[in-house]
Amino acid sequence: MVSTSPCGEMPVSPPATRRRIRLINAALERAWAKGAAQRPRLDPAAILAAAQRRTGTRRDRLPRDWYDRLTLLTEDLELCAHLTPLGRTIAFGQLVSASANMLGMLALWKRHPEIDRERIERPIIVVGQMRSGTTRMQRLLACDDRFRYTRFYESWNPLPRIAANRYFDDRKWRTRAALLAANFLNPDFRTMHPTGALAADEEIGFFNMLMTPAAFEAQWRLPNFVRHCEAMNSDAVYRHFKHMLKTVSWLRQSLDQGPFILKVPQFGEDLDALLTAFPDARIVHVTRDEDAVLASSASLVFSQMAMQSDCVDPTAIGQEWSRKLRLRQDRTAKSLARTAVPRIEIAYSDVERDWRGAMTSLYAMLAMPLTARAERRMEAYLRASRSAGLHARRHHPSHFGLAANT
Repeated sequence: MVSTSPCGEMPVSPPATRRRIRLINAALERAWAKGAAQRPRLDPAAILAAAQRRTGTRRDRLPRDWYDRLTLLTEDLELCAHLTPLGRTIAFGQLVSASANMLGMLALWKRHPEIDRERIERPIIVVGQMRSGTTRMQRLLACDDRFRYTRFYESWNPLPRIAANRYFDDRKWRTRAALLAANFLNPDFRTMHPTGALAADEEIGFFNMLMTPAAFEAQWRLPNFVRHCEAMNSDAVYRHFKHMLKTVSWLRQSLDQGPFILKVPQFGEDLDALLTAFPDARIVHVTRDEDAVLASSASLVFSQMAMQSDCVDPTAIGQEWSRKLRLRQDRTAKSLARTAVPRIEIAYSDVERDWRGAMTSLYAMLAMPLTARAERRMEAYLRASRSAGLHARRHHPSHFGLAANT
């Protein structure tokens, strides 16, 4: 086991946000002390019991390796994450939601085996570090209506509710409510990753359901869970991931069978397993200056952890994400060297300097024309992004023990 580390510098946040979080933590502590609410238990039994109450689905359908990962994750949350009352509440809510979604997904697959007949062919996989421009690339491609993409609500709330044996599709409204709450608690995140319920977005909610670190490691310190997931064979994870995409396609009840655009930063460390699931994929490898990526990644992680932990060590964040980004870079390079799938590398600076030229080269790799309609929509998307003027507070690299030239 990796041991916990002592607290370093305490988190710095805007005064209004700090006051808001302090009041919420105090209110939760009072409610727990008076018995008005129950202190969330971060252990698999409590999480799965809550998930079962929500879904009415038996937990024995869950794969053993999935349960083992949940166990490691909850142990790290208790021993290493230094959660505040708000952090504990958020962690419990996320894990119950992810577990309920996984139980619901497994039950849906059993009721509807025809889901497996859905076609997910020749996906376009955007690979790159977080904060490297992968979201921009995904949304540029999403401007082309010949492609399919996962909408934010489909990743985080993938299944409609069932009432009186009928589907009640409130997924968009649940997602909008969750985004309002998230933006209230952490305004920085809205500027770092602007999105909406219907926006093209990464499939990171599926990785929560699969009990892998994609979103969790950016919120909480989870050393043992993360190392376990980095070392495991991920083939089964990506088989389930593909089935989840088929479920998205099936629920849409659409004749559209265009290629999916897929994007999650975790792809970079699991590319071999991903290509085993999607051997006919095409890869868009997005790169950016390593120092800029590291400083921006550390800032995002710091912002998330500071909201949920009372002991955040910026230097430890800098060290961990230096290691993580190197691991993803090395694994991506090795996987790309072994594969013959069509691919192109596009630098962040290429898109900044000449986005039309970059996209023209990308479409040449896809052996498709860049249509005038798609080009107009891409231009409108970039113009709207620039005019929004959203700029997240970015901490100086030295805050994380990083070299000043970042």
